[in-house]
Amino acid sequence: MNSTDPASPLGSDLWVFAYGSLMWNPGFAYSAWRKARLIGWSRRLCIWSHHYRGTPEVPGLVFGLAPGGDCHGVAFRVEAELREATLAYLRERELVSYVYREIFAPITFDDGAQTSALAYVADDENPQFAGAIPLEDALRIIHRSHGRSGPNKEYVLNTHAELNRLGIEDEELAALCVALAAEL
Repeated sequence: MNSTDPASPLGSDLWVFAYGSLMWNPGFAYSAWRKARLIGWSRRLCIWSHHYRGTPEVPGLVFGLAPGGDCHGVAFRVEAELREATLAYLRERELVSYVYREIFAPITFDDGAQTSALAYVADDENPQFAGAIPLEDALRIIHRSHGRSGPNKEYVLNTHAELNRLGIEDEELAALCVALAAEL
């Protein structure tokens, strides 16, 4: 995607919407962050991870934004002079296998203000798109998977912990974490 989206012109600050590991491990410099909501997309464990939380032989599950609903997360403000370097970093991190698509979409902050933000959404035509996974299957996958960024379980629990820290509820993720804890 061209970084000169009309809603976020080149030379302007960039907002990045985070809903998974970017919330607790952004890996880029930002000048501000705010809780935000992205309408029309939901956080789902719908991506097979062959790199960060699994391998091609034993894939893990990571979050993607699937169509429908809405997603509460965090938006990071990147100053204009860091925009291109941040985009390059994010593309290297998030587009490693092109299971995500880069979009600019409107987000709403807690105070009702809105802006356009970069978000990475699941590409349901990519072979790594897992779709809906039943809870029992997800638990089995998460327990067995480990990639270059660590155990799959750590990723899921860290995302849940960050949402809790922010006061953001995600009932499906909470239920999964309760089930993960019960299996320990």
